[in-house]
Amino acid sequence: MINHELATLSSLSIHKVGNKGKEEGLQLSTKLAETDEDIDELLIHYFLSSFKENGFFQFIHETDLEMNEVYAYVSEIFNDHSSLHEQSIKLAKYLYGQSVHPNIKAGEFYVTLIKDVHLNGELTDAIGLFKSESKDTFLKIHTRSESFDIKSDAGININKLDKGCLIFNQEKEDGFMVSVVDRTNKETEAHFWVDQFLQIQQRSDSFFNTEQAINLCKSYVHRQLPEEFDISKADQANLLNKSANFFKEKENFELAEFAHEVMQEPELVKSFSEYKSKFEDELDVQISDEFSISQAALKKKQRVFKSVIKLDKNFHVYVHGNRDNILKGFDEESGLNYYQLFFKEEK
Repeated sequence: MINHELATLSSLSIHKVGNKGKEEGLQLSTKLAETDEDIDELLIHYFLSSFKENGFFQFIHETDLEMNEVYAYVSEIFNDHSSLHEQSIKLAKYLYGQSVHPNIKAGEFYVTLIKDVHLNGELTDAIGLFKSESKDTFLKIHTRSESFDIKSDAGININKLDKGCLIFNQEKEDGFMVSVVDRTNKETEAHFWVDQFLQIQQRSDSFFNTEQAINLCKSYVHRQLPEEFDISKADQANLLNKSANFFKEKENFELAEFAHEVMQEPELVKSFSEYKSKFEDELDVQISDEFSISQAALKKKQRVFKSVIKLDKNFHVYVHGNRDNILKGFDEESGLNYYQLFFKEEK
């Protein structure tokens, strides 16, 4: 968990990075930015308030981690804090070199050293890389002796961070612990911030394993089960509900225990195990057989377990549990399928 209540801004460099493909240019600052306590407080809010517990990433490189440019530059800053501005120029030049897609917007690029960030209960330093691309319109009211004037101006909304990356000074040998924000350029072809500039991948921690295991359950129930078995929508919903209850009630996930309690039938257990391998190969992920269940990941993926049976264009039946209270039948006279729902009271 990230907590920034005690965090302070140590140093800051700001550059203007345009779209290289559009020849918008690169404007490099010659020195560190000058701020005061009030501005620092606003910047801490702007830089850090958008980061949530959505899993951590790590720097990677296909041949040698030291050849990841961002990893190398931030490592130098951690080793020598006084080198921040020098390294920020290298980072800005590298970011500009990656900014070639037509959807990438020009913006201010910030490199900062932040002291005393709480990460999972421990105080640590962090290097922040941020880019502001969107400008909001603000109204300014000026007082005259007998009236008021109103004018507009464009500026940065400190509640809306466009792109951000926090690199914590922990586990350097594994690519540091990295948290990331990217609110703009959602198209696949424009994901340059994570893939091309930072070159990071999600860490195989409890958040990642919980998230991927939930995705696996959903995919298995919706894709594999109907292909392999004669199963009703109600039974699919029941299996999803049982999966949801397992994640809610357990502190730890164990594959064998999950298969025994949720899948139960030997043919389902075998089918699920085989599909897990297929799922991992298709998505190029590896889900651990045992891990601590992350409540943050469970909360994020809660909607995955929503079970809805759609009946033509007339009805949606939401199934939250108790499979025995819903029965499916066929009416020969009308030639229509039907469901019987049993309940104690109507609300």
